[in-house]
Amino acid sequence: MLLSVIIPCYNESMVILKTHSKLLEILTRDSEEKAYDYELIFVDDGSKDETLNMLKSVAKKERQTKYISFSRNFGKEAAMLAGLQYASGDLVIIIDADLQHPPELIPKMIELSGKGYDQVIAKRNRTGDSKRKTLFAKLYYKLVNRIVDVKIIDGIGDFRLLNRKAVDAILALQEYNRFSKGIFSWIGFKETVIEYENQQRAAGESKWSFKNLLSYGIDGLLSFNNKPLRLCFYSGALSMFISLTYIIIMLIRISLYGILVPGYFTTISAILFLGGLQLISTGILGEYIGRIYYEVKKRPHYLVDTTNIDKSQSD
Repeated sequence: MLLSVIIPCYNESMVILKTHSKLLEILTRDSEEKAYDYELIFVDDGSKDETLNMLKSVAKKERQTKYISFSRNFGKEAAMLAGLQYASGDLVIIIDADLQHPPELIPKMIELSGKGYDQVIAKRNRTGDSKRKTLFAKLYYKLVNRIVDVKIIDGIGDFRLLNRKAVDAILALQEYNRFSKGIFSWIGFKETVIEYENQQRAAGESKWSFKNLLSYGIDGLLSFNNKPLRLCFYSGALSMFISLTYIIIMLIRISLYGILVPGYFTTISAILFLGGLQLISTGILGEYIGRIYYEVKKRPHYLVDTTNIDKSQSD
């Protein structure tokens, strides 16, 4: 059996060697006990620091260490996709480079996969997170699970083990706008979940700003359903009903009492309400049209600058 471990990384020079050493320590011991081979696939997402040079240095010393370097920063979704496409393993694990995903769980994940599970998913708790972050996360997941067509659970991310059947199913989905949390849930198959304590970064700073998190959250809302478009239709229908009701009432009052003094508040409220509704609806339509625009161009998800992996052997 061959195990492929995919490690997306972007500007992780402060922690990448520690992560590499920790993975080697755990996998060397576990692979000897369970008699399997392994490979570490680091996907450098266009880092601007010394991450790539460090990876090249360790790859010269360790045959199991492989790297893929993008021509620029394409994002974590592209990095994970590249890792899956280049991975040759019968089992594939995706894990972060900052040690917030504890590598110590890998042996247990492999054991559970041997019991017939296609996906072994790691779920973190929110110990150590701020109350505001926890509150926003809970509200977001409640909202997204009411809208999207797949089940997305708070605390479950990219840290998971996939067997070859699950990997091939994911690779069959070639849409440009990718939301891996939804894709992992959409493919289904037999899965199990193991929980772990929330970990802090071993070094460096998080690459996820509030703007990035917000953009990722919007992707999650729009990638797996058309319910926001349906909401626009319902909102428009409701507004039309209210407007027609108001017009009928005003016509009846005019016929009974004559024309009264025009109401400034009523007029401006109607304009603001309908104008705001139109802008929101146009914005939602624009988001979907933008995604169609990127899909029809059929650009590659990423461009590889350099790698030490022979792609013909991984196909």
